[in-house]
Amino acid sequence: MADPKGFLTTDREVARMRPVSERVKDWNEVYEPGSLLPIISKQAGRCMDCGIPFCHNGCPLGNLIPEWNDYAYREDWAAASERLHATNNFPEFTGRLCPAPCESACVLGINQPAVTIKNVEVTIIDKAWDAGMVTPQPPERLSGKTVAVIGSGPAGLAAAQQLTRAGHTVAVYERADRIGGLLRYGIPEFKMEKRHINRRIEQMRTEGTKFRTEIEIGRDITAGQLRRRYDAVVIAAGATTARDLPVPGRELNGIHQAMEYLPPANKVQEGDLTVSPISAEGKHVVVIGGGDTGADCVGTAHRQGAASVTQLEIMPQPGEERAPHQPWPTFPMLYKVTSAHEEGGERVYSVSTTRFEGDENGDVQWLHLVEVGMKDGKLEQKPGTERKIPAQLVTLAMGFTGVDRENGLVEQFGVELDERGNIARDADYATNVDGVFVAGDAGRGQSLIVWAIAEGRSAARGVDRYLTGGSSLHAPIKPTDRALAV
Repeated sequence: MADPKGFLTTDREVARMRPVSERVKDWNEVYEPGSLLPIISKQAGRCMDCGIPFCHNGCPLGNLIPEWNDYAYREDWAAASERLHATNNFPEFTGRLCPAPCESACVLGINQPAVTIKNVEVTIIDKAWDAGMVTPQPPERLSGKTVAVIGSGPAGLAAAQQLTRAGHTVAVYERADRIGGLLRYGIPEFKMEKRHINRRIEQMRTEGTKFRTEIEIGRDITAGQLRRRYDAVVIAAGATTARDLPVPGRELNGIHQAMEYLPPANKVQEGDLTVSPISAEGKHVVVIGGGDTGADCVGTAHRQGAASVTQLEIMPQPGEERAPHQPWPTFPMLYKVTSAHEEGGERVYSVSTTRFEGDENGDVQWLHLVEVGMKDGKLEQKPGTERKIPAQLVTLAMGFTGVDRENGLVEQFGVELDERGNIARDADYATNVDGVFVAGDAGRGQSLIVWAIAEGRSAARGVDRYLTGGSSLHAPIKPTDRALAV
């Protein structure tokens, strides 16, 4: 146990953010550099090292949270990093991007503010990188087996790294021009600077993983060609089919899916573009969808100089305390204010878009909405509540409905889909096609980064067993654990 009285003597304290007036002028991460290190030892000391650490239940990776909290409290960063990497390939990603279901499951959170697990995690890994503790781990010997991984998001990268370290020759195929998937082009720079991805990719290259960019499986290379070339295939292509909004006026200019709007902004930061072709500068921006992707659109619009930003959500505003049907240690739906929301804009709940209105040039100018309420278990419009708001740029951030079905990947492999439209798999993450496995959102549906990494690690174990007859790789979850998902 770190500090037997830490949870009694130390109040919860989190990383400080840079002033809004400063951070909206750049794309650097929103947190104040160095703000965690002076406080993190005591914050880690708040961990009670519970007899039953429910934080493990909250994290699908099975992170050894009490153990690395203890090491962080003692400032033994090498030991803390070793324990952190024992279950998580990329803690610098999760420490910045995960909504921390582990904190919702923290036992201390029953009657006090939970341990700042996420802040401890990111401090450990940042210290480890700064001290040169994160080094390549190439395999001692090669198996002679080859594996193709389709997709370079967190699930694909985790599977690839595990399989490479097990001695297999692994190639990761990515249809974009850079490795990283949604980490690269879906997550804005102010949430995670892409240098964190770049140095992991270099580590993986040194370990032996091969990367093939600008190659789309199903179009540039057929599934049959890939299967003939490799002993096994892991499909980690994500759930990239975005949910649309089929209302009158949807065809107007200026209405874009979030994943059409966010990537060009990231390409500006990569130096590929001078300005984004879809810019919010000087425009009234409406973001439809109240989740994290919507918040990313809000923060991006602020930095592009939007005249106003309004975020719409069809569901009621969540409460600030747990609802009775979401008791500890479940992950509750709470009202949260992200860094993007701190920077301005308006959030409107319980409204539904009815139509878009444009000008003579076919450019969107207005969004018509109506208030909705729950009646007999269904959302219904409230008569007399119709109104319109200015909207010169609209982004749709309403989630994703499944794996891409337009590039031929699903049909060419001949994989079966489950009742939710995801690629079906068994307990070893194997599809109905021999030697073809699936991990991450492609098999699970849209989910959290921790689930993606956990599935990538678990699928890697399934592939290793398929290729060698056994495996020592750690598999934190099975597909049947879906009921635990958040």
